[in-house]
Amino acid sequence: MTAIRCIGEARQGRVEKGVAGACSVLGSGRYKSNTPPLFLCSHTCLLPLAPIPSPVHQLTPTALQSLPFIFRTLTFVSSPCGKSPPPHHGKLSKLRGAQADDCVYSGIFGYINYLVEKDRKYILDTLINGLQRLEYRGYDSAGLAIDGDKKNEVYAVKEVGKVASLKKLVEEQNFDLNKVFDSHAGIAHTRWATHGPPSRVNCHPHRSDPNWEFSVVHNGIITNYKELKTLLESKGFKFETETDTEAIAKLTKYIYSEHPDLSFPSLVKAVIKELQGAFGLLLKSVHYPHEVVAARKGSPLVIGVRTQKKMKVDFVDVEYNDEGAALPAESASHNVALKKGNTLLAPPDKSLLHRSQSRAFLSDDGVPMPTEFFLSSDPSSIVEHTKKVLYLEDDDIAHIHEGSLNIHRLHKDDGSSNVRTIQTLEIQLQEIMKGRFDHFMQKEIFEQPESVVNAMRGRLDAVNKTVTLGGLRQYLSTIRRCRRIIFVACGTSYHSCMAVRGIFEELTEIPIAVELASDFLDRQAPVFRDDTCVFVSQSGETADSLGALRYCLERGALTVGIVNTVGSSISLLTHCGVHINAGPEIGVASTKAYTSQFVCMVMFALSLSEDRASKQKRREEIIEGLTKISDQFKEVLKLDQPIKKLCERFKNQKSLLLLGRGSQHATALEGALKIKEISYLHCEAVMSGELKHGVLALVDENLPIVMILTRDDIFAKSLNAYQQVIARSGRPIIICNENDPEFPTDKTDKIEVPKNVDVLQGLINVVPLQLMSYWMAVAEGVNVDMPRNLAKSVTVE
Repeated sequence: MTAIRCIGEARQGRVEKGVAGACSVLGSGRYKSNTPPLFLCSHTCLLPLAPIPSPVHQLTPTALQSLPFIFRTLTFVSSPCGKSPPPHHGKLSKLRGAQADDCVYSGIFGYINYLVEKDRKYILDTLINGLQRLEYRGYDSAGLAIDGDKKNEVYAVKEVGKVASLKKLVEEQNFDLNKVFDSHAGIAHTRWATHGPPSRVNCHPHRSDPNWEFSVVHNGIITNYKELKTLLESKGFKFETETDTEAIAKLTKYIYSEHPDLSFPSLVKAVIKELQGAFGLLLKSVHYPHEVVAARKGSPLVIGVRTQKKMKVDFVDVEYNDEGAALPAESASHNVALKKGNTLLAPPDKSLLHRSQSRAFLSDDGVPMPTEFFLSSDPSSIVEHTKKVLYLEDDDIAHIHEGSLNIHRLHKDDGSSNVRTIQTLEIQLQEIMKGRFDHFMQKEIFEQPESVVNAMRGRLDAVNKTVTLGGLRQYLSTIRRCRRIIFVACGTSYHSCMAVRGIFEELTEIPIAVELASDFLDRQAPVFRDDTCVFVSQSGETADSLGALRYCLERGALTVGIVNTVGSSISLLTHCGVHINAGPEIGVASTKAYTSQFVCMVMFALSLSEDRASKQKRREEIIEGLTKISDQFKEVLKLDQPIKKLCERFKNQKSLLLLGRGSQHATALEGALKIKEISYLHCEAVMSGELKHGVLALVDENLPIVMILTRDDIFAKSLNAYQQVIARSGRPIIICNENDPEFPTDKTDKIEVPKNVDVLQGLINVVPLQLMSYWMAVAEGVNVDMPRNLAKSVTVE
């Protein structure tokens, strides 16, 4: 591979449709008439745009087309193979949460050192290592930007493929790795393309101009980027890509060129006010050396802090503009500035902008102390550097400069906190490492005996037969009186909701609905003030679930979050909730999060029914079953090698059928999803009762079939389906209870699992299916932890 510094060639995916709204600095916004608006510019030209339909939710990006593109830069390095609760603002339900045009769940990482001498090698290693910690999220390319050897110089390195390829390309450069910086700011990014092919030109960081005056890394989508792009092009800006992120960099330069006296946070505030959509971003600039501004709106960002001395306080004050004061761009909205002069952006009134020194970062003599900052979209990439972290909330703008961290907000929301607490991370580095296992997924399957205990610890009292969920305690009486409970989720989380639907109906006698978040939004399903809506998500950032959450909030429903990630958007936006305590889940295919969600939702049902005398015997039976789960998991995991051998039957197969009935249908759905996403083998889950309604036509001696036949109240009906399969020469593999006489060992291929209470049996039964999917994937030689076309956290529709 030969590195070059000037020309790379790629093909860029192009989004055909945009969304309503244009830059208020450069022109008017939405309109209701059919007359195209006129956008005025400083050159007194008129630029008509085609009418933009409304509402916003009808305008998601759709069609794509590829076109050749030549990318030229002086400092870009490539190879020549040629990409809190502040609830809701406006009608956010129509936006369906955080979307992304050119990233599903991209990874952001930044490192800033102040008065802490570090050589360039250390800085590069820190950035690359941070990206490697984010690899499990799924990505197709990576890049970084650091300071050059000269003043106002930026070195940017981008590469398609894995972070290891980026690291190799960095090593091939003639960088002076021994150059020492007492202060420096570097940013890095992993990108996952959803529109257009991966290419170096589409990699982040993106630049404002060939000299990299402003560099940006970004997660999310700028829904009005096409309007911004059109207007900026009318000002002479040349776009090198068609990604939405590039519009941020160029808009920043445009505003700076009009008002070079703006401070960095004031400049970013002016930019943010013109952006529509959801984003998490980091900006650095040669005009503001060693400074970084981070902004969050719908996409998570966390800041880690490492100091040589103990911080004076464990919080950072939030700074606001004076009530009602105009921010720099505000007076330009609706072309007001054009009526006053020739500039598109009215000069800011600096008296309205307050900047103070963060108390946490002052030494005893009142001056900033040596400090290092680590910024990321995921705390797992920070924990090895520091455990002191601060989570940004939506609409926060963080400014890191001269060893200080300031938090700004555009507006003061009623009830919002005036501080951001510096918290201590509880996860350990070894928790996110593979240890003795070959893959993260394998490790996480074997962690389930501990993860379910963590889900129950401090909550389940087996002696007194009680369950205490602190995050729900104040709302239980309200939930008991609700009209219905609606579970909303996607993928594996949806299956966990399906698995507990029956026990909720039985214990609470409240109508239960389980909804796929995307379908729930498509139908605009009716939601009422006396409904309780439960949102289940491992990451807490799933786009469709977030969109459904905002939709339900607008309609006054009580919302409950069940998540694995503290500080996630769902955990912040819901009224109450439960943290499943599964620990970091790195593998894209969810395993321990599923079982922990299952356990937590069963405890939720137990809490709701604690005042029902008629249900006490049943409750005690389930609580007793929960105490056995961990040991039973350990027993099932002993079947690892026999299951590996059994999976040899699936070699070279094209399809597989999974049958389950009752609550085991959810188990079959989850098992089928695991097999599909990890081994790439088509697998269909079928309700056993539906076998004779068409599916039976597929059954012969060649079709691989797995049937879940553990004992429960409907075992006889499930057994009938088994007999129908046998009668048609089928040779199913059976998941059954230990020593079940119905399935003699000499005549049946079977996986025997311990028996638990019927509503918990699905927890035990899903583990063999997880192991099957794992060993099938290993046999095919696929990347188990990062299956193709998938990402860990899906933050787009």
